[in-house]
Amino acid sequence: MSLQAVAHHTTLKTADDGSFLLGCPQGSNPDWFPQPGGEDDRRIAFGQLKRFAWRELQIATDNFNERNVLGQGGFGKVYKGVLPDATKIAVKRLTDYESPGGEAAFLREVELISVAVHRNLLRLIGFCTTQTERLLVYPFMQNLSVAYRLRDFKPEEPILDWPARKRVAIGTARGLEYLHEHCNPKIIHRDVKAANVLLDEDFEPVVGDFGLAKLVDVQKTSVTTQVRGTMGHIAPEYLSTGKSSERTDVFGYGIMLLELVTGQRAIDFSRLEDEDDVLLLDHVKKLQREGQLDSIVDSNLNQSYDGEELEMIIQIALLCTQASPEDRPSMSEVVRMLEGEGLAERWEEWQQVEVTRRHEYERMQRRFDWGEDSVYNQEAIELSAGR
Repeated sequence: MSLQAVAHHTTLKTADDGSFLLGCPQGSNPDWFPQPGGEDDRRIAFGQLKRFAWRELQIATDNFNERNVLGQGGFGKVYKGVLPDATKIAVKRLTDYESPGGEAAFLREVELISVAVHRNLLRLIGFCTTQTERLLVYPFMQNLSVAYRLRDFKPEEPILDWPARKRVAIGTARGLEYLHEHCNPKIIHRDVKAANVLLDEDFEPVVGDFGLAKLVDVQKTSVTTQVRGTMGHIAPEYLSTGKSSERTDVFGYGIMLLELVTGQRAIDFSRLEDEDDVLLLDHVKKLQREGQLDSIVDSNLNQSYDGEELEMIIQIALLCTQASPEDRPSMSEVVRMLEGEGLAERWEEWQQVEVTRRHEYERMQRRFDWGEDSVYNQEAIELSAGR
């Protein structure tokens, strides 16, 4: 059965985890579905997804005025807009979508995303296609992104306090778990970071930008080599092979947890002045080994946080960012660990592996730690010289 057929033969029931479960209709609600033959009944028939006219979005964004830009990335810009009924929206204007067959591929992926409905995922309101343009329309998130609330907020605005950061951690985990384990086919985000987790009017987190990698990659001739993401957040195996999986999202989620705790960016070149750890992950690992985690907690929290919860989140972050994807937990395991189940055992295993790796690294260093006059050093110098 196609996704469209599923849409016409199901109702939605809210589950405890925030997802909307597909079930048999019982006096189905006509408000959920566009009426057959109506203006919006075109290929996409799930929920209240609307096909916008280009002119509607042009007017809503004041002709895509630069003053309305909320953010931008490798796939275009996001504009704030206002519809005639005063509804605030965010319009993502995709670039490089002029390939033959691009509209059909775009609509298939929009259909896929429209079925992914969860309280911690950004809901798609609608879309627009022309011969040269592809646009996605989302609700405007009043409190912008977690990254904004950590690093770019104005002095008069409230900080993201510790309870709010915990809600971000668990809500983001649940949203990703839903994409990975409750969508068929599964959806891999490929760019999990604080900037892509948005906050509604109640500071509840919603994962944004999911599925967009598939939207854009569908027209590429070599998808596996089209690495998408942000440096410092990209899992090592994705960077080296171009192949993504659910575990690449887990890695990005782990880095996002470190952003939540520290308020810092994943890469910070200013750290080069004092040390070699440009990557936030390396910096945190070093402080964790030295037992100095308190020194890295975001100063905006004014020491108002729970020490045990801090330690838990750091431990989960380090489990999620292990070099080997097979060693990382799944997002469902992450959710359970955040809820207090199974972390102690996983952490003990991680520590044992880390100690073994560190000893091996130190042994290798001693093995190759030759004196200045060593013939090996001389050969190394000669080999590195110009040819």
